[in-house]
Amino acid sequence: MAFDGTWKVNRNENYEKFMEKMGINVVKRKLASHDNLKLIITQEGNKFTVKESSTFRNIEVLFDLGVTFNYSLADGTELTGTWSLEGNKLVGKFKRVDNGNELNTVREIIGGEMVQTYVYEGVEAKRIFKKE
Repeated sequence: MAFDGTWKVNRNENYEKFMEKMGINVVKRKLASHDNLKLIITQEGNKFTVKESSTFRNIEVLFDLGVTFNYSLADGTELTGTWSLEGNKLVGKFKRVDNGNELNTVREIIGGEMVQTYVYEGVEAKRIFKKE
């Protein structure tokens, strides 16, 4: 339940390098670095609803912990995978549909901020969110 609430991206760490590794072109990378992403997260037991709103899109993502689902990144990259709760961390293990490469994501609350860490092909990036 610690993830419940409205979270607005505050800053990024190594995000541009991560997007480059993901194969996102330079124009989209520049735009994505300033996407004003807002996440509204609601948890009811093992069910999560994440409403994403940004400069690029507004979508609602529904998932159950441990249940495989499909997800599309803002640039159109298709993923399939799961979220699980490991201690106080939400751990996402995804595979790209186009090439099978793994994209791992961890969401955790650190000092009142939600830190979302991405790892893809050895490149790690963070997006840090503040609660609104």
